[in-house]
Amino acid sequence: MDPKLLEILVCPVTKGPLTYDRERQELLSRSARLAYPIRDGIPILLEDEARTLSDDELEQLAK
Repeated sequence: MDPKLLEILVCPVTKGPLTYDRERQELLSRSARLAYPIRDGIPILLEDEARTLSDDELEQLAK
């Protein structure tokens, strides 16, 4: 994921910042509790395509 692209992308639900999870190939929104997939290098920033983050995952993000 290009760091410059990550700087300008925001969560479509909350307009808040996104965090890149390289291992899972996802963009994470703490405020919306959603993880948006990245497929073939393209972020899919659609709420319907996102999965809900668990409490454990949110705790890991806070660290």
